[in-house]
Amino acid sequence: MKFYSTNNPKQKVSLAEAVIKGLAPDQGLYMPERIPILSKQFIEKLPEFSFKEIGYKVISAIFSEDLTKAQIHDLVDHTLTFDAPLIKVEQDVFSLELFHGPTLAFKDFGARFCSKLMSLLLKDSEKKVRVLVATSGDTGSAVANGFLGVDGVEVIILFPKGKVSELQEKQFTTLGQNITALEVDGVFDDCQAMVKQAFLDKELNEKLLLTSANSINIARWIPQSLYYFYAYSRLPQNGKKVAFAVPSGNFGNIAAGILAQRMGLPIDHFVAATNVNKVVPDFLRGAKFKTMSSIPTISNSMDVGNPSNFPRLLALYGNSEKTLKESVAGYFYRDAETVEVMQEVKKMGYTLDPHGAVGYKGLKDFMLENPGYQGVFLETAHPGKFRETVEKALDLKLTLPDRLATFMKGEKRVGILNNDFGDFRKYLMKLE
Repeated sequence: MKFYSTNNPKQKVSLAEAVIKGLAPDQGLYMPERIPILSKQFIEKLPEFSFKEIGYKVISAIFSEDLTKAQIHDLVDHTLTFDAPLIKVEQDVFSLELFHGPTLAFKDFGARFCSKLMSLLLKDSEKKVRVLVATSGDTGSAVANGFLGVDGVEVIILFPKGKVSELQEKQFTTLGQNITALEVDGVFDDCQAMVKQAFLDKELNEKLLLTSANSINIARWIPQSLYYFYAYSRLPQNGKKVAFAVPSGNFGNIAAGILAQRMGLPIDHFVAATNVNKVVPDFLRGAKFKTMSSIPTISNSMDVGNPSNFPRLLALYGNSEKTLKESVAGYFYRDAETVEVMQEVKKMGYTLDPHGAVGYKGLKDFMLENPGYQGVFLETAHPGKFRETVEKALDLKLTLPDRLATFMKGEKRVGILNNDFGDFRKYLMKLE
């Protein structure tokens, strides 16, 4: 399988180059040259399969030309070591809990897959790989913990000062070993821009082997499609249409769901739900796509004004803006609305984190406008990762899972960067 750049479909590379480079030289995102269609028989039998059995089939469809059967099984076994249960919240509304991994966030799936695949592809390389990551919260912790202790790889994480929750910070600033955290005096979009500039710097790339583990990397993005298949397989087979609502920031997660749909999963509609960083909801409702400066909110992992995976959304719909707008509904919510939803759902006996609350609200509003659906919203992080916000909103005291409590005891160790690519470049040039 070859992978093409969204900026130039004629430019195709191997799996190894797509994964190790992360971003195409023309700043495009890599996409598989073709999307395999899974058989109707497999789709119909999904409820009979385990999560791993589904994973073997889906990953084989995409990667069988490049990896052996044993490697694919090794990849899936390494990735799917925890469950993603589908929980009924109310009639026809289900939460897909994606926070049962090591850092209690959905990005654990992609990070574990990415680290394992990179180790397979780089096993004969003599050059150390530097993984550059920009994070607004969960990406940093998932990638840091996914790559912790991996030989021949150093992870360098850029994060915006004061814009990430204390617990999220602790999950990637206390690890040491091959993980370095750099605190940037700016916002997430600044961090993301600096990482992209580094990949485009010819001198830097001649000296260092740089790659990305953000969702721009296909090795982070593609495995996220697995839990859409799994969630669908656990839904009631009642003849109702199916909608998936995804709390969205960079839009890699919803793009993975659309990939699953393109592979034959019968999802009828997607809902992109954001906070007031509403570039994509505005676009879906008829406005021109226009980036914005990100605005801080209580759902900080979605504080993105320039969503990096937007080109993938278009590519998945044949670069047809019309088809994209017909297939995905967009909603955005202010912090006050998010808190109100958290309070309402708590009365039903379910505790949402701020991001899941945005997804739930988007799903409910879509179903109100479109009767006849059952729906799944993605609960992307454990409420304990946003303990201060959740406790304040719900007037309760959360008990942190042991894994989170352990992180809180660690000592924060960071480097300081100005919001300037020149500073970051100097830092990288000093590396050996």
